[in-house]
Amino acid sequence: VGDPVLISDHLNLTWRTPLVGAHFVDLTDLYSARLRALVHEIDPGIDEGVYAMFPGPQYETPAEVRMAGILGADLVGMSTVPEAIAARAEGCEVLGISLVTNLAAGLGPKLDHEEVLAAGRAAAERMGRLLADLLPRV
Repeated sequence: VGDPVLISDHLNLTWRTPLVGAHFVDLTDLYSARLRALVHEIDPGIDEGVYAMFPGPQYETPAEVRMAGILGADLVGMSTVPEAIAARAEGCEVLGISLVTNLAAGLGPKLDHEEVLAAGRAAAERMGRLLADLLPRV
């Protein structure tokens, strides 16, 4: 908890897309290997993982978390995926960083949104330094 993780790929478990019409966007390398390598130069200890997006706004159930793990997810959340898809559709190079703010349902104590917010605040300095070092190099 409190660590940023680079998103290497995702599972869109919302079954929704931000794209409208006949947009057949290749998402094979959606999360830029070049940008992830830059982040590793800045913060060698940062992990990478597959992010599973659930629709929210409720937290995932323990069964959903187990399912996501079986499907190959390392992280679960309620954001990021539509924005990444839309950015790629517009030709952007995409970097996804997920901040782990709580253990997934069933892996730790009962989820408490205040603790999630506190974990985010505690990681703000590290995230700020990372982004401040990264942006001039992009």
